[in-house]
Amino acid sequence: MNSPIEDTPSREVNRQTNRYWLFGLFFFLILLLFILNLVLGSVNIPVKNIWTILVGGEGVKESWVYIVQNSRLPRVLTAALAGIALSASGLQMQTMFRNPLADPFILGINSGASLGVALAILGSSFVGGLFIPSLNVAGEFSLVLAASAGASVVLALILLVGRWVQNPTTLLILGLMFGHATGAVVSLLVYFSAPERIQAYSIWSFGSFSGVNWTQLKVMAIVILSGVGLLALLPKGLNALLLGEDYARTMGLNTGLLRFVVLLSASVLSGAVTAFCGPIGFIGVAVPHIARNLFRTSNHKILIPAIILIGAAVSMAASLIAQLPGSQLVLPINVVTSLFGAPFVLWVVLKRKRGAASFNV
Repeated sequence: MNSPIEDTPSREVNRQTNRYWLFGLFFFLILLLFILNLVLGSVNIPVKNIWTILVGGEGVKESWVYIVQNSRLPRVLTAALAGIALSASGLQMQTMFRNPLADPFILGINSGASLGVALAILGSSFVGGLFIPSLNVAGEFSLVLAASAGASVVLALILLVGRWVQNPTTLLILGLMFGHATGAVVSLLVYFSAPERIQAYSIWSFGSFSGVNWTQLKVMAIVILSGVGLLALLPKGLNALLLGEDYARTMGLNTGLLRFVVLLSASVLSGAVTAFCGPIGFIGVAVPHIARNLFRTSNHKILIPAIILIGAAVSMAASLIAQLPGSQLVLPINVVTSLFGAPFVLWVVLKRKRGAASFNV
């Protein structure tokens, strides 16, 4: 009988093979979900017609062409980008704070974006002229700019404080305090606003992949792909942070600079999604755990491409469910992600309480 030491190379080969299969499986799942998101909806469109529309062919109903090109295609691409961004941001936050329940919005970026939108929609009750009465192109850009401004202010404060605060736990607490402070201002604005404006703000806060047009999608893609590109340069540093900042210093890493870059990348990614799609919860918490459990590793060289694929698949699946195929109704994305994400977070908490490790190297 072979000894465990002799079996180790064989087990490693099997583990690598399984990972290749998983990467292939999720790539296929993304392709399948992409097709289903284009086919299914209030009006079901045959797959052969979808292909004709995508390649610019003729002989297809004009209404179907419009639905695919101006509604379903930008929506599914937005969902994929949002899933990638939230997952990448969540992975960085969980690694930096070594907390399995850390999410992309833990630093108050989400609250900052919400405050920006609240000032644009609800603040007009006091200053006038800022309220956006309809979802036209100018209005959508105004909401995006308002959310971006709010997220940027909180990001600047976090990065500024992060230069002096060395303890990640203290930074985490400060982020939560930023979130509560901005939340209080939003509540005050809601309290004194007219019902129709509160409704407009509530619609934004539900989250949606459907409100992003092609012009906005291009900007969103540039920002998110830039953030993911920055993350791709950090696997070594993130692996070191996972073992503690003291260990990272012994490896010759500048932990202050590394923490700054991680905060910048995670904040830009989560801020971009919130600005364009509204606040979307649980994806950033759940996807890194799914990746760790499926790929059985905490090596970021493997986790980064894994969460990109899994995040895109999960977000596209949520988008498909939210459309309620065959129905005229559309569910808010936050409802779908919460229904499936909340039980998963409870499972993580119970698993940790039983003493199971969350960050297996």
